Amino acid sequence: MSLHIGILQTDSVLEHLQPVHGDYPNMFMDLFLEQDPQIRFTNYVVQEAIPETVECDAYIVTGSRLSVYDDEPWIFELAQFIARALNQQKKLIGICFGHQLMAHFFGGLVTPAPAGWAVGIHTSQVEKRAWMQGGAQDLSLLSSHKDQVQQLPEYAELFASNDFCPMAGFTMLNQVITIQGHPEFNKDYARALMTHREDILGERVYSQGIDSLAQETHSEIFVRWALYFARPNVSTYAPQVSWTATKPSSTNGSALANEADL
Repeated sequence: MSLHIGILQTDSVLEHLQPVHGDYPNMFMDLFLEQDPQIRFTNYVVQEAIPETVECDAYIVTGSRLSVYDDEPWIFELAQFIARALNQQKKLIGICFGHQLMAHFFGGLVTPAPAGWAVGIHTSQVEKRAWMQGGAQDLSLLSSHKDQVQQLPEYAELFASNDFCPMAGFTMLNQVITIQGHPEFNKDYARALMTHREDILGERVYSQGIDSLAQETHSEIFVRWALYFARPNVSTYAPQVSWTATKPSSTNGSALANEADL
């Protein structure tokens, strides 16, 4: 039976970039289908409507220009849906905004990063875990974010870290895997996005980001790890937990309007 993955689409590629680069659901589908051509996908545009039922084996939460602490009702509603899915023994793959969402609403902390924007290719040091199919290695991924996880949520185990973003990837039991980088991005899209934001980024950050594109990326490695987590037959669920999404008592700050992430 093929794996059924739901894409919880939290944003779209900027309209003027879509004719060349497409939109985020296609980026994810192309990336994951390279590793498993049998995967079935359902896309949910969550800014328009949160899924009414839990019907997939696993869900991907995409990146977004918004911050997880922005006062948008759909953001907390999405976190509540994720809790329902996890309580039904489903799996969650959090990418950038999705990585931060799992921290913000499940006991961690997300704020704007003191160091500012992360763009271009960033390399995280990886701690070896048994689930790392193909072995552990440093993980280089394209990045585009201003917010960062500053405190891990309950049940989280850090596996990826770098000097710029110390909490770059974590797992939660054997149901959740997250990463701050963007395995779905390719270098042409990253270049176009940085160029669109050149004035916001500033000359130094923009130039460093563009220069970093000469490095190799490891998107396929992260996808293999994520698919390990997505399989419904991976080990047993121990300990049993009750997943609950909770709004923090106060907001964690504000980023540039509509430019906090993607």
